[in-house]
Amino acid sequence: MKLVEPILAFQSELQQIRRDLHAHPELCYEERRTSDVVAAKLTEWGIPILRGMGQTGVVGIIKHGTSQRAVGLRADMDALPMQEINTFEHASRHPGKMHACGHDGHTAMLLGAARYLASHRNFDGTVYVIFQPAEEGGAGARSMIADGLFEKCPMDAIYGMHNWPGAPTGTLSVTEGPMMASSNEFHVTIKGKGAHAAQPHNGIDPVMVAVQIAQSWQTIITREKSPLDTAVLSITQIHAGSATNVIPDEAKMVGTVRTFTTPVLDLLETRMGEIARHTAAAFGADVDFEFKRNYPPLINHARETQFALDVMREVAGADNVNPSVEPTMGAEDFAFFLQAKPGCYVFIGNGEGGHRDGGHGLGPCVLHNASYDFNDDLLPIGASFWVRLAEKSLPLAK
Repeated sequence: MKLVEPILAFQSELQQIRRDLHAHPELCYEERRTSDVVAAKLTEWGIPILRGMGQTGVVGIIKHGTSQRAVGLRADMDALPMQEINTFEHASRHPGKMHACGHDGHTAMLLGAARYLASHRNFDGTVYVIFQPAEEGGAGARSMIADGLFEKCPMDAIYGMHNWPGAPTGTLSVTEGPMMASSNEFHVTIKGKGAHAAQPHNGIDPVMVAVQIAQSWQTIITREKSPLDTAVLSITQIHAGSATNVIPDEAKMVGTVRTFTTPVLDLLETRMGEIARHTAAAFGADVDFEFKRNYPPLINHARETQFALDVMREVAGADNVNPSVEPTMGAEDFAFFLQAKPGCYVFIGNGEGGHRDGGHGLGPCVLHNASYDFNDDLLPIGASFWVRLAEKSLPLAK
């Protein structure tokens, strides 16, 4: 590892910041204390800031030289609505809220990079350090764009990073093209006709209609899309009835659809709606079909991915870099940024969980788990990657 020495010198301060954020988690669009901490640190280090984009977002502006070139580095700030079961000293102090995805660590890593960049300024241009709210379902990236992020902070490219449990500590990985899936949800209400369960001929059974729709939907995956295209259609809830001897009036189904491309998503949404309506009609029932597109697929741009790989190898060493990590069907709203600007999103390995302090929960150290904790050993690694990425994006004139 070729880490930035001054960052190693203030690693303990970054750890204190990270653990303070972990102890005070805030949900999407509620990151007031977190954004205050970020704004205070940036101001302390002489970095001008913009506040209020995406409601609680903060952007630091680090300039040097005369070049008009600019690069954006992004970290997310929000926590999850979960009850933490860890009992170590920096565990959540707010019941029902937890940093179970490592956004506290992402914020601390970018703060570390901002501090170094502001004090050394070995670049020519502008580095925007973007602290984004509401990644966990709130589409904070889209909100920041709508509030004029790219007009107020014009940049040539944007980069993001997420910790990845299970990957060896500090390893860096990426893949060109689709890296994370789109996230979408559906809500279906089948309206039948209630009856006594001993006299089903007097009613229209919405449960049977739901069963037929559920089975038929899977043929879209297996028979209508190309087997080379990846997609997931998961029904995660079915609700109907309240008694063993009553055919209910309604049945409801909800779930998620994930794809790596928009054409495949278009196919699934269209055919799911057609199958639901036609199946219900065949049984004499009515149906309400709602399909909501939440996050688009996250697609890394070719040039920026190769550029990021060069920096990853320089910082972590070639043996610690995976240039073709397997894409995940999880989703990330950084995808909205990549729709608007060239850029790349990378993973940094969080290890297997052995880093956790005594008093951690008995569960695994995986994302969105009540026993999770960010690995503080990543702080200088991630911050060093950000620094070298910014400096190589905006090289000083020779």
